[in-house]
Amino acid sequence: MAGIYLHIPFCKQACHYCDFHFSTVFRKSEAMVKGLADELELRKSEFGNNSVATIYFGGGTPSVLKVAEIEYLISTVRKHYKVDEGAEITIEVNPDDMGPQYLELLAQSPVNRLSIGIQSFHDVDLKLMNRSHNSAQAVSAIEGAVNYFNNMSIDLIYGIQGMDNKRWIQNLEQALAFNIPHISSYALTVEPRTALKKYIDKAILPDVSDEQAQEQYHIMVGLLESHGYINYETSNFGKPGFFSKNNSAYWKGENYLGIGPSAHSFNGEQRSWNIRSNVKYLKAISKGQLPQEKEALSTKDRYNEYVMTGLRTIWGVSLEKIRQEFDPIYEKYLVKQADKYVHEHLLFWDGEVLLTTRKGKFLADGIASDLFMINLE
Repeated sequence: MAGIYLHIPFCKQACHYCDFHFSTVFRKSEAMVKGLADELELRKSEFGNNSVATIYFGGGTPSVLKVAEIEYLISTVRKHYKVDEGAEITIEVNPDDMGPQYLELLAQSPVNRLSIGIQSFHDVDLKLMNRSHNSAQAVSAIEGAVNYFNNMSIDLIYGIQGMDNKRWIQNLEQALAFNIPHISSYALTVEPRTALKKYIDKAILPDVSDEQAQEQYHIMVGLLESHGYINYETSNFGKPGFFSKNNSAYWKGENYLGIGPSAHSFNGEQRSWNIRSNVKYLKAISKGQLPQEKEALSTKDRYNEYVMTGLRTIWGVSLEKIRQEFDPIYEKYLVKQADKYVHEHLLFWDGEVLLTTRKGKFLADGIASDLFMINLE
């Protein structure tokens, strides 16, 4: 199984917290669509006989594209790659793009899953984050989408400055009222070179609180699990049958191809990433060149990555897999390093699978870093 990710590097405006690659200048959007199609053709041999199980349009804001452009890119994938019948095809959409005509055209396209960037149902939060939509558009977008799609997800952000637990619970309850089958939710993170970082440094906004984020995370886990959602990955909650195949593939270490400027790829042994510049990307692609850097993963790198991704999921870290793929020293090291966290009730063993407890979920990344193999001495 393999996946294809297409990065659409355009947004109407810059969210204050975002450090993804994008441009607010749209004059090269048509050239970019052609560039993505050309890169798909240039890299068609990379999957070998593997079939494509997921196609994911991310960004940026993919919903700024015309539906005809989205269909063109999907048809390009199908032209050059073997695509599974019933492949999951997801597009990230912003509420302010989701008018009735756009939704109707999208429903007639091969797209079969939406990921809607709600973030909050409260205007005060949306203004703080500089989102391009308001709370009324957030509600209207979901009301329209449910008429056309039964497989959809919404994004929510917690740990926002000034958002108390009451308002956070209201966000969750609003999502539950729509019976959305999948929810992705992330703590507001302060990234370098973002407007949010600048505002905090200048004391225009207070810093984010790890304690607030952790408390709101646990509120979310309890509430969503009580309504039948499975927290299958730290930030992802799905009803049975509605886990994101794209997200799950990432966490399980499946191969994926990243198309577009700044997009990353992984083939099990090597990572590569495209240049983070629209102009340089298009110039290279027009010459038939791939503007990317590559990194071969060592055995230690692959072990550390497996531990990091495994602890974030309900599938955990398997000793059997470690025995099959790594030297025996890795198994001994993992068991020894995990012991402290097992005694602290942050990790537990389910047979030969290491998992996080509910208490340990929010701390999974930090715990994983302590289980990393630093050297082999």
